[in-house]
Amino acid sequence: MILPTTFSFDTPTDAARAAELRRIKALATLVLTGTLALFVAAKLLLPLHPVFGFVAAFAEAATIGGLADWYAVVALFKRPLGLPIPHTAIIQANQNRIAEKLGEFIEVHFLEPGPVEAKLRQIDFGSFIADWLRDRKRSADLARFALRLLPEAVSATETSGLMNFISRRIASQLQDIDLAPLAAGTLRAFVAERRHQGLLDDFLRGVHEMLTQAETMAMIREKVRAELPTLLKLYRADKFLVNKIVASATAFLEEVRKDPDHPFRGEFDRMVLSFVDRLSNDKSYGDRIDGLKRDLLARPELGELARTMWANARSFIERSASGESQVLQQHLAGMFVKAGEALAADSELRGEINEGFVTVLRSFIADQKSGVSTFIADQVKAWDMGQLISLIEINVGRDLQYIRFNGSLIGGLAGLALYTCEFLLRLL
Repeated sequence: MILPTTFSFDTPTDAARAAELRRIKALATLVLTGTLALFVAAKLLLPLHPVFGFVAAFAEAATIGGLADWYAVVALFKRPLGLPIPHTAIIQANQNRIAEKLGEFIEVHFLEPGPVEAKLRQIDFGSFIADWLRDRKRSADLARFALRLLPEAVSATETSGLMNFISRRIASQLQDIDLAPLAAGTLRAFVAERRHQGLLDDFLRGVHEMLTQAETMAMIREKVRAELPTLLKLYRADKFLVNKIVASATAFLEEVRKDPDHPFRGEFDRMVLSFVDRLSNDKSYGDRIDGLKRDLLARPELGELARTMWANARSFIERSASGESQVLQQHLAGMFVKAGEALAADSELRGEINEGFVTVLRSFIADQKSGVSTFIADQVKAWDMGQLISLIEINVGRDLQYIRFNGSLIGGLAGLALYTCEFLLRLL
């Protein structure tokens, strides 16, 4: 049920217009009274001179014209003198028909696809969004608003079962991934960029440092000493052998590290590429990797890790939403500002956004225009017509009162012309 719509006349502008309307009405009524008085006076003075006939004819026609136009103006809004005269109070009597026609007119002439699309294409939605986002205060307000919504969104996600669905979908997608070709491709690109040689250098450096440590040499010496015959132990051959072994090993490692074309590096390249080829073509390698993947995904620790990460993320979001932490809000605000700057600099993206808005809004308006027509018609039907007529009179009544002035003038001139023709005919 639509409640009647009421209108307010409390503004200073409306008060001034109402006062002006009363003044014009009084003046029009005064003109009508004046023409009537002039007609009576001219009729009384007619025996004194024929010229008063012309004055009486003008005044009589002016009075009739003024009365006719007064009736026409009043009949548009209400019943003249409150009498139930047919075809008066036109606006009130046709409220429903006016409402239907107004809704139909707007639907047909204002919401047609062509004019709507042309108007939408005049609007640069992309630039508006870019300018809006580049404003740091607006972006900060948007970030604050988004943060207020995030805790509720997180809670809704948890209680709706969406998290379980997402978890199952992620696990299913991970199970379907064939890691062997993916790993082989990654390693092949790694080798092509010579990044594996960097790993080799790090490995050689680590081995070199380990071998030169006193603890490592002592451990090797103990191992060698345990394997040597007793006679050689007496001559401390273990120390000599350990020093020789470590010196040879470290010299070799240093040689490989300093020579980018060392044969050992070539062997390392062939070894890595051989492994990549087997990873790509040997089904047993793929089966092993898949087995490792399944074992990893089945580990309860992985689920516990995911739950811990989710709980930490939720706690961080709640602290940010409560204002305890400003990190996320500042990051979001900065992200929005950067997005606005990027959008402002990308004319192609703005064009795509504009085209998207035009397509969506054009379709939406086309689907809803009949509803808009019905809404407008229902609103007009629900208007309080007494107040609406008062509102119309205040805004356009002053101009309508000039019809009465014109009626008196045109009527008087027409009456004068007819009387003049009659007078001339009598002279013939």
